[in-house]
Amino acid sequence: MNPIPDEQIMAEVAKGNLDELKVLFERHHLHIYNFLLKTCGDKMLSEDLTQDVFYKVMKYRSSYKNGNFVSWIFTIARNSLNTYYRRNKEVSDGLEKVEHHLTANVNKDHEEKTQLQHALNQLDTSDRAVLVMNKFNGIKYDEMAEIMDSTPGALKTKVSRALQKLKTIYLENE
Repeated sequence: MNPIPDEQIMAEVAKGNLDELKVLFERHHLHIYNFLLKTCGDKMLSEDLTQDVFYKVMKYRSSYKNGNFVSWIFTIARNSLNTYYRRNKEVSDGLEKVEHHLTANVNKDHEEKTQLQHALNQLDTSDRAVLVMNKFNGIKYDEMAEIMDSTPGALKTKVSRALQKLKTIYLENE
């Protein structure tokens, strides 16, 4: 049995059937949380902003115009993080300062993940955002183009260049 598409469920939510929002929450809250966590590096902030994203989905449900739901919700997530940083004046660009707490752990797998996260944090915010969306959350280039107001071709190039930068940073820190 095929699951009901997100867009159809969101259309019901937009009509006022708020019970359907729980289906969208179950499907997407981990993706949104992981995107925010990988982008900002702060678990508590990511949890708070994930809740805020779904609150905004409910609050602004009437503004949903039957477009791609994943693009719409990730745009809300990205804008929520930018707004948080702007309001709290923690960074000038909206995402440039990322707090990263390195923990000492003898587990090699954990160390590699920590090194990768550290390398990811050294990228500029736009490079970090496209990598997190595409490589960690599996968002396709067409959907990213909607979210980032760009073209799929330009984003493929940006992801490729960002991956090369990440590889260079990661190998320098080994």
